Amino acid sequence: METDRLGSEPIGRLVARMTLPTITAQIVNLLYVIVDRIFIGHIPEIGDTALTGIGIVAPIVTVISAFSSLFGNGGAPIAAVALSRHDKERAEHILGSCTSLLVVSAVLLAATAAVFSKPLLYLVGASSDTFPYASEYLSIYVCGTLSVLLSIGLAPFVIAQGGSTLVMISTACGCGVNILLDWLFVRVLDMNVAGAAAATVISQTISALILLSFLLFKAESMRLRPSCLIPDIKIVLTVLSIGVAPFIMSSTESLIGFVMNSSLRDWGGDNYVGCLTVMQSVMQFIGVPLSGFQQGVTAVVSYNYGAGNKERVKKLAWVILGVMGSYSILVSVSAMIFPSFFAGIFTDQPDLIGLTEKYLPIFICGMNIFGIQRCCQTMFLSLEQAKISLFIALLRKVFLLVPLVYILPNFFGVSGIYYAEPIADATAAISCGVIFLCVIKKALNKPAV
Repeated sequence: METDRLGSEPIGRLVARMTLPTITAQIVNLLYVIVDRIFIGHIPEIGDTALTGIGIVAPIVTVISAFSSLFGNGGAPIAAVALSRHDKERAEHILGSCTSLLVVSAVLLAATAAVFSKPLLYLVGASSDTFPYASEYLSIYVCGTLSVLLSIGLAPFVIAQGGSTLVMISTACGCGVNILLDWLFVRVLDMNVAGAAAATVISQTISALILLSFLLFKAESMRLRPSCLIPDIKIVLTVLSIGVAPFIMSSTESLIGFVMNSSLRDWGGDNYVGCLTVMQSVMQFIGVPLSGFQQGVTAVVSYNYGAGNKERVKKLAWVILGVMGSYSILVSVSAMIFPSFFAGIFTDQPDLIGLTEKYLPIFICGMNIFGIQRCCQTMFLSLEQAKISLFIALLRKVFLLVPLVYILPNFFGVSGIYYAEPIADATAAISCGVIFLCVIKKALNKPAV
């Protein structure tokens, strides 16, 4: 089977084969966000305010997407372990249970966001000027919640059976449609924010349909079968124990968005919120490709861990650290040296570019060692270390960043909100590395579930 190669193919070639498609898919997926913001940010007269409105929606969108991490990244590693033991039936039950949970979550999330959109948007930092644009985007986006969760949540199950290339293709098709429709709806038909949201919904639906077709009709190692759709409580509990860490990593981005947007609104105003939108978009140039690498390599580590191949797992850890560490340094330094270039991608407003040029080098500097945290988080996730993964997920954002956002402005004014990010990033990365060195030996000796 294709999955057998995960335990025998040379590591360098295997990692490249498994991760290049997922990195490409994540980069292409990033274009969903980036292209929307580029088109919206350059709308004449209203571009800066509309861009800020889209940035305000981001925390809500992040919470929605986080449920795909809960069930997708929670289920795929244990499905990979099942495949390593040639237990196809268990793997398909895991896939079926997670798919059902994704569907139920999508319905509940869409209904909640639709009913409580106004208080939610003001809670996460909307003002009277930015609310109309944020509300317009969100009201259309929630219509595609099911497509978003399925397109993101099912991808790890396709990757777990060697389907990285298909994930790349599905994402590329969706992104291509998104770019085309953004141009058509925003530029040609003057639909503005509504056009960008509609383009995203349509393109995500296309990506989801491609993955569903594969899992229903073409997959060999693990197929989505109607008989497996009724959730198995034991499987669900195991999935939740593994998926809670990536879920919190994703969902706490929403908490950060709420805290930072609302604080910046109160301490500085809409321009500072818009500056954060631009800087967080730049940070995605670092985080998203690393997520793609993590997505591709997790199945490899989980498979070899399940097969008891410790030496291969150790070699994989060094490869992961080298790739993630080098990439985070490269992009962070580039952003620190050329902040005005990155700002100009999203806006042509001089005030917004000036703020970004001032704060981006500081805001991004902690990401230079972010690769350490992502490497350790990948290993903990792959080795089914749920409690440690959960702690690390909480450490950077909840235990460090949130308190700093509230404390530092009292000493440094609005600048203190931006200073909180690099302090939290660097502290969490160092702490994560120390924890990893202390527990890795014990983790490798623990039997896989």
